[in-house]
Amino acid sequence: MEATSLRFAAAARSLGQAARLRSLTVPGFRSPPGIDEVHRTIRRRAGVPSVAVRLKGRPWSAVVSDMIEGVVVANGLSGAKADRARAALWLAVDDSGELAAA
Repeated sequence: MEATSLRFAAAARSLGQAARLRSLTVPGFRSPPGIDEVHRTIRRRAGVPSVAVRLKGRPWSAVVSDMIEGVVVANGLSGAKADRARAALWLAVDDSGELAAA
């Protein structure tokens, strides 16, 4: 399933909500990255993280994975904390990019 900008926006909202529930910093999400050769970038401006993800020609699962990893990196998580965050964020996003049913 291919990524679209509407699915990307829905996933960003769902991931943001899930991150806030866990007291994590929610980065801004945008597309595409400013560097042509990469699928994902993260930058900080005035301490605010921003994650840029390439959508075009990529499977949806790869896009969501990059978004989730962006949240993990933006929060400086590692080890078990990073694993728990990844698991919770994956649960927050179903295959349509919207908040998973509880």
